[in-house]
Amino acid sequence: MHTKSIDFSKYSSIKVGSIADVMVIEKGDTIPQEPYIIGGANNLLLSPHPPPLMMLGKDFDFITTEGNELIVGGATKSGRIFSFVKKHDIAGLEFLSHLPGTLGGLVAMNAGLKSYEIFNVLNSLTIANGEIKTSLPKDAIKHGYRFAQINGVVIEARFELRRGFDAALIEEFKAMRTNQPPQPSAGSVFKNPQGDYAGRLIEAVGLKGTRAGDMAWSDIHANFLVNLGGGCFEDALYLINLAKQRVKEGFGIELHEEIEILQ
Repeated sequence: MHTKSIDFSKYSSIKVGSIADVMVIEKGDTIPQEPYIIGGANNLLLSPHPPPLMMLGKDFDFITTEGNELIVGGATKSGRIFSFVKKHDIAGLEFLSHLPGTLGGLVAMNAGLKSYEIFNVLNSLTIANGEIKTSLPKDAIKHGYRFAQINGVVIEARFELRRGFDAALIEEFKAMRTNQPPQPSAGSVFKNPQGDYAGRLIEAVGLKGTRAGDMAWSDIHANFLVNLGGGCFEDALYLINLAKQRVKEGFGIELHEEIEILQ
């Protein structure tokens, strides 16, 4: 195990954060139970003083096939997975063309686009908790819209191996992303409440485009908190709490974060 200094104002997708030491876990290391695993930091908002952090190293960045399964390491980036399935004519993971992140993070939040979710094609996970490694079939893991109840760190996932990569889906997924802002963000801040949309609610309470410092609710999609250049954690947190308060007052609906806030 070794430590790596990461500047989260450059590394995270929202470009907010300070320089922090991160423990890098390789095969043979005991995975600590306390530190938070950051993955690709695509859905994270970090304070200037985050809790202890860790990430999987290069030993967990792999992708291969075995029999009728696709096997992917927890540190493997979505772009690499997409390139592999496209090259080898594998179906079911085409939606990764427009989803950033590492395999571990994608599985932990059951990432997807509309009805296309990673658990739809998942067979099993290997999870590490301290020195204990456990292989679990999908049906043994409680999961749903943008969440999976995983007690540990995802170090490997196995997927159903089906031939027939569908290139036509790529344009469909591209169209789903046309309303997303170009500025740095952590993706959708809130999960959509049942039967409604977080973006609609935030816009309805008058917050679309609202700015605090260099952070703002996007004027393109109100559920995206964007960094306009020098955004800081405090302004981001202020806008998140303001949206939760306004939506609760206006509609009686509790908004729940899809992003992870570490402070």
